[in-house]
Amino acid sequence: MTLPEQSPEIARPVASTPHADAGETRRGVIAALAAYLLWGFLPILFRLLEAAGAVLIVAERTVWSLVLLAGVLFVVKGFPEVRSLLADWRKMRIIALSALLLVGNWLLYVWAVETGQVLEASFGYFINPLVNVAIGMIFLGERQNRLQTIAIVIAAIAILIQAAGLGNVPYVALGLAFSFGFYGFIRKTAQAGPATGLFAETLVVAPFAMAYIVFDIATNGPGAHADPTMMLLLVLTGPATAVPLLLFAYGVRRLRLTTIGMFQYLAPSIQFLVAILLFGEQLNSLRLLSFVLIWLSLVVFSYDSFRQRRARLA
Repeated sequence: MTLPEQSPEIARPVASTPHADAGETRRGVIAALAAYLLWGFLPILFRLLEAAGAVLIVAERTVWSLVLLAGVLFVVKGFPEVRSLLADWRKMRIIALSALLLVGNWLLYVWAVETGQVLEASFGYFINPLVNVAIGMIFLGERQNRLQTIAIVIAAIAILIQAAGLGNVPYVALGLAFSFGFYGFIRKTAQAGPATGLFAETLVVAPFAMAYIVFDIATNGPGAHADPTMMLLLVLTGPATAVPLLLFAYGVRRLRLTTIGMFQYLAPSIQFLVAILLFGEQLNSLRLLSFVLIWLSLVVFSYDSFRQRRARLA
């Protein structure tokens, strides 16, 4: 998961006394853990909605996310920031591009859940931090140290082994990792807060989402909308999208980035277990080896991040 920028609409200044700092840190840990737990169990919701189809699920997810975020921004008085963002055409062009990447990521992820590829999806989010490093190297000219290079090489070997285990290139894993990696890369240049930026992104694609929902109802009948349980689950895709983001933004404001860095592996780990224990996906020896290697690369990567932070503080 990428780290969204801090935003005044959800990240208020915190007190600086030791007692207050301890309380803020504790609340930050709870918020971040809750966010990653929700992200980890998200495939269960999408599997329950399998009959609705990936495109309709994403369309509904977009609309209900917009509704919930509008409510949040109204409560925290964030609409002046939204108006400022919408009036900035340079930022909105970036937001439109990030919205396309985000929706593409959503579609691919929901389709992966529907087609029994949650293991591969979790693999994609495991390699996402290393994809972010690779993007920095290629597009920002960032130079990596020896440990970071070793982590990337191990990850590349893991991807090759994953391909051997699947019998083809792990397009889902790579698609998820790179779409989310480029989403974070492009999104940062817009300099918009998490809730404000996500609201603007969903606002950009909401007309297309609404058009598809109307088209689907006109073509196929009410379908999932006529089933109260399915309709409730579709509505829940909005909170399932927005609430983890807001919890995460609250947590990242109060925690060190190294702490957040350790938490980011929780969601794909849960997805890995959900795929095997609940969905019955098969994990052959080659695929298991690829996961072991990607975990090893993340250990190396995390150790290097921790080592660099300690060196800066020394």
